[in-house]
Amino acid sequence: MSSLERYRAFVEIVDRGSLTAAARHLGISLQSVSRALSGLEGDLGVELVRRTTRRLQPTAAGLAFQARIKAALTDIEHACTEIGRDSARVAGTLRVGAPGLFAPRYVVPACVAFLELYPGLEIELVLSDALANLVDDRLDVAIRIGDPGPPQLKIRPLAQLRRVMFAAPDYLARRGVPQRPEDLAVHVCVVRTFGPEGDSWPVVIDGRPAHVPVRGTLRCNDATAANAAVAAGAGLGLAPLWQIQGDLDRGRLTIVLAEFEPPPILVQAVWLGAAGTPPRTRLFVEALARHLASEGLRTSRSSGLS
Repeated sequence: MSSLERYRAFVEIVDRGSLTAAARHLGISLQSVSRALSGLEGDLGVELVRRTTRRLQPTAAGLAFQARIKAALTDIEHACTEIGRDSARVAGTLRVGAPGLFAPRYVVPACVAFLELYPGLEIELVLSDALANLVDDRLDVAIRIGDPGPPQLKIRPLAQLRRVMFAAPDYLARRGVPQRPEDLAVHVCVVRTFGPEGDSWPVVIDGRPAHVPVRGTLRCNDATAANAAVAAGAGLGLAPLWQIQGDLDRGRLTIVLAEFEPPPILVQAVWLGAAGTPPRTRLFVEALARHLASEGLRTSRSSGLS
């Protein structure tokens, strides 16, 4: 039993007049209360309660000591209540890192809705397609697509993004429509120089993930530019479906090799795994997960943008 618990036991002994009543009030055993009193008297070297066969009688030293520590315990309880109330308050500044192309469409609307719920909060968005360092960039939470980063981070999966291979109709009219992943070897592809794929595109063949080599005369380190190049007829492309959905709807692009499309890629929230994560961080992550689900970013391949 800690010193604080022994003090509480002693206060109850004096207030309630017996060890049994104190034990019942505290929800602990009679033996624990008796040991707490004996241990406290042993530490102080003073008799606090005079025991007789019929009753307990606090000594003068015991009464004085009880009055002092009872007030101190009340202050401690008030302090604990106040700090708990403050930690539960959703206020202050929340720094959120997110990919530059993904954020305007999906993260920004979630931020706006979250601010309406918590008017005492401010959000600072830090957009970058690089893998942000949460400590160096002073981020409370980062939204990452694909690699979540170091294993010591807390991770909350938010959604899965369906990835597709695609091309412009005029390119397919000139070069033909690929029927199997091996056909990519004779096609020109727009190669993204960022991310893990590069010159080796992920596919699923007979239910198993695989990679096929690709080549292209146009290489690009920007998703928007790479998708625009494909729409202009520069070759085949690989991208998350949500990035090209508008061009698909307008007939500027066509999906190819749909039965071999790669596994979906994860969208995840990550934050430092330290104790005492502010409620605003946890609440924002859950709100973003709900928002992404409402936008159709689900785990099933059959659902629109997932």
